[in-house]
Amino acid sequence: MLAISNLHVAYGQSEVLHGLNVSVAPNEIVAIMGRNGMGKTTLMKSLMGILPTKSGSVTIAGSELSGLPSYERVAKGLAYVPQGRMIFSTMTVQENIETGLVVSGESEVPGSIYQLFPVLLEMKNRRGGNLSGGQQQQLAIARALATKPKVLLLDEPTEGIQPSIIKDMARTLKKIRDERGLSIVVSEQVLSFALYIADRVLVIENGEIVRDDPRDGADAAQISKYLSV
Repeated sequence: MLAISNLHVAYGQSEVLHGLNVSVAPNEIVAIMGRNGMGKTTLMKSLMGILPTKSGSVTIAGSELSGLPSYERVAKGLAYVPQGRMIFSTMTVQENIETGLVVSGESEVPGSIYQLFPVLLEMKNRRGGNLSGGQQQQLAIARALATKPKVLLLDEPTEGIQPSIIKDMARTLKKIRDERGLSIVVSEQVLSFALYIADRVLVIENGEIVRDDPRDGADAAQISKYLSV
């Protein structure tokens, strides 16, 4: 569903990603783990076209994305929940989700989105900036789902969120995958969350993938070594 081949990304003369190769199957959840500064957010931004790539290929369902602007990548089926959520704080919950409908051409928020996130239905007329961190994260995911993606990218979704909410989010992401049949790529530092939701756990270290383990065979102790500062 998503294929990343020999991806090189640089900030000016400084190369951050050194020839990454990652494939994500249909309906698969892949967690990409690593310490801050190892390239997780750079990878997410380059996949979305926010950062230009030096070389390499990114395809979604066989369609090449390299060189396309971000909005065309969304139209091809890629959706992105950025680190820090980046919702529109002065717009209502409903208006935030409606920004995602531009791609699908629909005018009303589908009921299925509110079924996934009942709290957003209760608060649909409330400003996004008045929601808690966990509620804002749900809103950012709902906005991404409104684009009807094939692949959902989430950059550090557990950051700044209470442990009890993290468990709920993990269950919701699995439900989204099962009900909507999409692939999910999540960058993460919380190992328990990654091992709960992911089918595969990858570790990125200094811009290279150094581990790629199926969840059942993932060695938590070995992965933790890459996460400790």
